[in-house]
Amino acid sequence: MNDSFISTDTPVDLTNCDREPIHLLGNVQSFAALVAISADWIVQHVSRNAGQLLGLEAEELTGRSFSEVMPRDTVTKLREKLGGTSHENAVARLFGFDVFGDGRLFDVSAHQSGLSFIFEFEPKSRSGEQDELAQVTPMLRRVSAQKDLVGASEEAARQLRALTGFDRVMVYQFGPEGDGTVIAEAKDGGDAETYLGLHFPASDIPRQARALYKRSLLRLIADVDDEVSPIVPQQSPEGQPLDLSLAMSRAVSPIHLEYLRNMKVRASMSVSIVIRGELWGLFACHHRAPLHVDYERRTAVELLAQFFAYELERQEAKATSDTVGRAQRLHDRLMMQVSSGEGLVASLPSIAREIAKVIPHDGIALYSDGEYVTQGLAPPKEPFQTVARFLNTAAASRVYATDCLSARMPSMESLLPDCAGILAIPVSRTPRDYLVLFRSEVVRQVNWAGNPNKPVEVGPLGARLTPRKSFETWQQDVAGRSETWSTTALKAAESIRVTLLEVVLKLSDEVNAERKRAQDQQELLIAELNHRVRNVLGLIRSLVGQSRRSAQTIEEFTAAVDGRIHALAQAHDQLTSTEWQPVALRELLEVELEAYIAGEQDRVTITGRPVLLAPDAFSTMALVLHELVTNSVKYGALSGPAGRVEVAVERLPDGVVRIGWTERGGPAVRAPERRGFGTTIIEKSIPFELKGKAEVHFEVTGLRAEFLLPERYVTDAPEAEPVAARASEGATVESEGLSGVALVVEDNMIIAMDAADILSDLGAETVHTASSVAEALRIIDAHPVAVAVLDVNLGSETSLPVAEMLARRGVPFVLASGYAGQSDWLSRFPSAPMTSKPFTIETLSKAVGRLTLG
Repeated sequence: MNDSFISTDTPVDLTNCDREPIHLLGNVQSFAALVAISADWIVQHVSRNAGQLLGLEAEELTGRSFSEVMPRDTVTKLREKLGGTSHENAVARLFGFDVFGDGRLFDVSAHQSGLSFIFEFEPKSRSGEQDELAQVTPMLRRVSAQKDLVGASEEAARQLRALTGFDRVMVYQFGPEGDGTVIAEAKDGGDAETYLGLHFPASDIPRQARALYKRSLLRLIADVDDEVSPIVPQQSPEGQPLDLSLAMSRAVSPIHLEYLRNMKVRASMSVSIVIRGELWGLFACHHRAPLHVDYERRTAVELLAQFFAYELERQEAKATSDTVGRAQRLHDRLMMQVSSGEGLVASLPSIAREIAKVIPHDGIALYSDGEYVTQGLAPPKEPFQTVARFLNTAAASRVYATDCLSARMPSMESLLPDCAGILAIPVSRTPRDYLVLFRSEVVRQVNWAGNPNKPVEVGPLGARLTPRKSFETWQQDVAGRSETWSTTALKAAESIRVTLLEVVLKLSDEVNAERKRAQDQQELLIAELNHRVRNVLGLIRSLVGQSRRSAQTIEEFTAAVDGRIHALAQAHDQLTSTEWQPVALRELLEVELEAYIAGEQDRVTITGRPVLLAPDAFSTMALVLHELVTNSVKYGALSGPAGRVEVAVERLPDGVVRIGWTERGGPAVRAPERRGFGTTIIEKSIPFELKGKAEVHFEVTGLRAEFLLPERYVTDAPEAEPVAARASEGATVESEGLSGVALVVEDNMIIAMDAADILSDLGAETVHTASSVAEALRIIDAHPVAVAVLDVNLGSETSLPVAEMLARRGVPFVLASGYAGQSDWLSRFPSAPMTSKPFTIETLSKAVGRLTLG
């Protein structure tokens, strides 16, 4: 270590080596001479051994033009070589070059260093008869024939040892923290000592050394006891030392030399294994005696190392390809599992099963929208929320993995041994939700090459770190860690992240689409409701007016109005039915007609084969027919006594059903000046909702409309029963008469008064009304109620408690509702008849009659 760069006051610890400027030591090894020139080819620096190797004294060279001290042909050749370099770390090479034209051969290296150009001249030690590159070719074939990393590493170590002659060649793989392990070793069979499987701390190969290994791929130390040659001058006129990062003959750090001596190594060579620009590992070569490997053979060694790196990359690419295939299959399975609409939380068991096929884990948790669900070994929600906040500080949209969570979050040490390692997959952007895989603690024994925690000693170099002297196996139990997440697992996790994001976005789109559809449907229903309420109120006024003109007595007028309003209510019940069963088109039309032209249904004729409407088409067709009927009653053929309507149903050859509506005998028809909501429903509902067709023609003789319904919405049905054969709901069922006290529970005062009058007409002596459950219960306690009529829904409450009390006391009652379908009430009280609101004397009499008959 050079004292001019690290103060002697610097605390001595394992970071001293990280700060040693090993590229600025100012010396070269004795096997090569160095000459550095400026851009205008003026000699700036020369190594002291240039006199011995080149016959040119260093002091006589500095400051002179390079062309003055070298033959013209040599300068031209070196210019050409430097001009062919393609990047800043490129090195030009000349093998067996007669530099001075006197028969002396040199291997020459040339590269750029800052603003200088460095030439290194290494005397050729062997004849050029052997072709090292030809030797490498069969070696490469033997390496590529191996099936896995260990096999390829062992074969590469054997071939490199054969090529170089070193006693021991090791393949050293770096770990994520700069530490490393010997994964392959080739050595003399008689050598009992082995480093295979030993682990070395990161301080053994300092950070700046690892950085240099990425730039300069081969490093030879021919003799640890070599007498190095200083560079003259040591510094430039600006006071800067020469940067020897790429110099093949660069001298060695005293600390590293002492390290090698402690390993009983006299010669060493390190060859970088670089994959995609990152230092994966090294070939570490050791010899127990000095050993020089000439430049031409070292170049062949570099080629072998680069091919080995390509082979590793090929194996990794194959593993990646396999991972991509598994990830794609996982993607397809997850899309089937999750995109069915269940959501991530409900699908966690299925997700966990599929992920386990690709990434082994001990537990899994999903943290989504504040909800936390787990399977297997996973922490409780509260400590996980701390982990989630930690994950939020990590890089967004990236998988995060660690095999030692407690090292990153000491507060999570309490989660050991179940959650030693985590692999977190973000499944959203905002808020940050995660799918996290957990691995339990694996207590393992690491074989170190000597004690990595050995106390620091001050050695002969002063206040400097003395390398450890013992490399005997030292074992240490390592706890708090899980099995390491492999590169394959991380790639699979990234694929899962993309898949789950796709699922989340799909589900989000579906939710947004459903919300938009529901909003649009709600707005349509509100508009439809407003239109229908105004239409119904107008029709009621028309019904009252028409009934008043035709009735001769008050009783006749009341009966007519009651009957028509009841028929209108029946049509409304059918429109709002939730049973979702196929409905006969004829029945739908007859109910509408019954509401508006009761007793005159024969003015409308229906021809063609009976058909059933699918549930999806029922509401649309009910609305269209309702508008046709009401428009005809108000303005068309049914508004006068002579008008007629013909409805023709026909199935066309392609399966489409044609429905024709033709009016005749009514007033002259004129096309409306503007399209109202009702006309829009007739013309647009079927094309929009059912993807069918609708045409409306306002002919003078009467309205004519034609509708085409797709086959999937219509099925054939048996011939409908004649209208006359149907039981008339309007017919009065005579009851045996009422007596005693009656009760009406209804929250609308007018309807309650109307029901009370009907019960009085049926014979009840006294009728009490109540608008709430509490009031009704008080009346039952105070009076001997003989019969009751209960409105099912009383605003903010139901009449269930009243029905239960009456049932316990054996008092019969009728259930009434303005809503279609009350199956839950009927199942509770099967003997209680149900009637629809609004009441008429006929419908209520019929319901009470069923009570008295029962």
